[in-house]
Amino acid sequence: MTLRAPITDLDSNFSSPGATALPWVDAEQHLQKAEVFWLSTVRPEGRPHVVPLIAVWLDGALYFITGEEERKAKNLAKNPQVTITTGCNALSEGLDLVVEGEAVVVSDDSKRRRVVDAYVAKYGEGWRLPIGDVLFFEVTPTTAFGFGRSEAPQSWGPPPAGGFSQTRWRF
Repeated sequence: MTLRAPITDLDSNFSSPGATALPWVDAEQHLQKAEVFWLSTVRPEGRPHVVPLIAVWLDGALYFITGEEERKAKNLAKNPQVTITTGCNALSEGLDLVVEGEAVVVSDDSKRRRVVDAYVAKYGEGWRLPIGDVLFFEVTPTTAFGFGRSEAPQSWGPPPAGGFSQTRWRF
């Protein structure tokens, strides 16, 4: 699966003067390299649920695996809308990414084998899980955000020129 080119916007209200929008290809590279992600789902009664997980970026989508009885799987059975984030905890550098979309169960065995192979390539042989024992989810972005930082503010007030950017991609 290949994503169509997203509409890319820089939000000047939340970006430093002179900042430019991050190209989607750069965001994809960060998604490929990121090791830890945070998955946000909604519990059946409406409360949020957030958990760390590992995931792989493959063919224009994020994939993650979970057990059928885990809270996130139960939440997704009722509401497949998710937000997945990854990034950096430093204030003065890095890139944070937010991916919004629908988590769809992957039932095709050949695709699930490709996901397992991608997990093993990224995280090691210990992540070669039996295909039939877990649920596989695919999240194709509908909207994504990139929050870039390259310099720390020197005092309270606006960030320095070129220091911060907020890019939105719509698919």
